[in-house]
Amino acid sequence: MNLSQLKTQYLEYLEIEKDRSQKTIENYDHYIQRFLDWSKVKSPVDITDGLVRSYRLYLNRLNDEKGKSLKKITQNYHVIALRNFLKFLAKRDIKTLTAEKVELGKTEGRQIDFLEIEEVERMFDAAGGRDPKSLRDRAILELLFSSGLRVSELVSLDRDQINLRTGEFSVRGKGGKVRVVFVSSEAKKFLEYYLDKRGDMDPALFARIGVKRLEERKISRGLRLTPRTIQRVVKYYATKAGIVKDVHPHTLRHSFATDLIANGADIRSVQEMLGHSSVTTTQIYTHVTNKQLKEVHKAFHGKRRK
Repeated sequence: MNLSQLKTQYLEYLEIEKDRSQKTIENYDHYIQRFLDWSKVKSPVDITDGLVRSYRLYLNRLNDEKGKSLKKITQNYHVIALRNFLKFLAKRDIKTLTAEKVELGKTEGRQIDFLEIEEVERMFDAAGGRDPKSLRDRAILELLFSSGLRVSELVSLDRDQINLRTGEFSVRGKGGKVRVVFVSSEAKKFLEYYLDKRGDMDPALFARIGVKRLEERKISRGLRLTPRTIQRVVKYYATKAGIVKDVHPHTLRHSFATDLIANGADIRSVQEMLGHSSVTTTQIYTHVTNKQLKEVHKAFHGKRRK
């Protein structure tokens, strides 16, 4: 059995045994296929330590279509995918390079981009109209900031999934993990305004507006907004609000977590609300919002200066 066939079996293993999301499987397919296309090897036994080192050098020198080199963390994603593929082969008793011989490269500390609360408010004000589209967009912005939802989680929401009476609902996130999501009073208010204006019967919580022809609905598979549309909505109102930062839907997720930590929320609670598997992932927010360290600096720095 050649490596291409084994890759297909590995992706099926991720889907069935590991219950990985479709997006994760697509990413692993891309990363492993890049290695196979570059190396031209056909058999697992041809994967050697020297070959992997050469591949890592290739990734480090590779430029994308914009002429930019791959980020270290992106390079590591490729290596992680290859290493996990090798582990799968070893589990199948297929002779190949030992996964433990493939080490990850050192990456830079992760940079978190978030909005100050004043910038968030400016974005909300920018979506201040009372027409159906403005109300929908304001509800999107409010819910993203209120809940810390990922964009994929947001677009998958249905109307009957949201309980505005209790202000909370469940969402299935990465790895199939279910968590409770909370809706602020402001987000609840604008969701109610928006839903009151809806004149269609589409189950999607956030839907396209102004699509009346049945043929258009069929082509678009309903009225549900796509992640790309949400990205455009967020960018539009960030620009309209005069925010010069590169703002994405995930920026509002970062802002949600940063705001909680800055106001004294404990790290474990924030971890649960974000749906992180490990608290280590959540700890990045303490580095940018460590209120205690700021107070220590203010109290003790420069006291001997005249």
